[in-house]
Amino acid sequence: MEYGINFFPTVQLSQNSGEQYYDEALRLSVAADELGFSHVRTVEHYFQPYGGMMPSPIVFLTMVAARTKHIRLVTGAVLPIFHHPIQLAGELAMLDSISHGRLSVGFARAFLPEEFDAFERSLDESRERYEKGLEAVIRLWTEDNVSHQDRFYKFGPISMMPRPVQQPYPPVYVAAVGTPASFEWAGKQGHNMMVVPYLAKFEDLAANLKLYRDTFWASHPEKTLRPVQMSVHLHIAETDAAAEQEAREHLDQYVKVFHSSATAWNERKSDNYKGYEELAKQLAAMTFERTVGENRALIGSPETVAKQVSCLAEWFGEIEPSLSTMYGNMPYEMSERSLRLFAQEVMPREVQ
Repeated sequence: MEYGINFFPTVQLSQNSGEQYYDEALRLSVAADELGFSHVRTVEHYFQPYGGMMPSPIVFLTMVAARTKHIRLVTGAVLPIFHHPIQLAGELAMLDSISHGRLSVGFARAFLPEEFDAFERSLDESRERYEKGLEAVIRLWTEDNVSHQDRFYKFGPISMMPRPVQQPYPPVYVAAVGTPASFEWAGKQGHNMMVVPYLAKFEDLAANLKLYRDTFWASHPEKTLRPVQMSVHLHIAETDAAAEQEAREHLDQYVKVFHSSATAWNERKSDNYKGYEELAKQLAAMTFERTVGENRALIGSPETVAKQVSCLAEWFGEIEPSLSTMYGNMPYEMSERSLRLFAQEVMPREVQ
């Protein structure tokens, strides 16, 4: 099993400046490269403590590319609804070129109402904008004289420069949460999958991943199915008690800022986001004890964390955990110590 690292900032601006956060995240990325982790992944969100310290995965990952040699760079994810396809295709191809073909591109629909309002986009258009935007980006990477027209954009014929190093294009991942149709669509398109199991019912997520894999194999028997990238929080210490004590306030802060953003759904509803009006209620019920007890985060001693990884693999099949260690206001030294301990004590073990 391969493991990567994942940056999803949930830090308050009053706690940490952008300058400090990026310096520390880049230091941790270099350490991950040296320790043999498979990827560095980061998110696109805006202006709020929930993810807002990373408005551009492409800018951050370009700096990671300049400071590392082997580790793959994963957008986890970019949001086509907030970008013109020409801009997105060009900047991603540029990053693949700068990194000499180390890019994997994750795409997502976005889901925070306040971001849609700020960019003057409609929640009800999100799926169509997402699917049409992703289609246009892939065409721009692979075709000459592209002419494209949908309800939102019209351009061409144009031939894109630059082109990605990886042919026909970098590995594409799509983010899905709980809608079976999203998993089935990803399988039919032949894309790879990234998920976050933090709030999901494990039974439902396992069923959706089975649907995805069955659809992928039926639709694209010639393709290789990559492991599902799964974002999980990590903290390891010498004992379970020490790990839980150190992680508690920082995981609680993650839930707090997530809940604050999710409350926007209390007065919103969209057929594109069925069930999201329950999101704040779900987060209010997600205690630290429940998170640890239900294996929704990897927190404990090396022995405990190794068992938790095995449990996730048993539930969800072939996965590539994407480990978040700098959540909340976690001190850098604590994050790096946890990452190194994982590399030394957990990565060498065979998942049972």
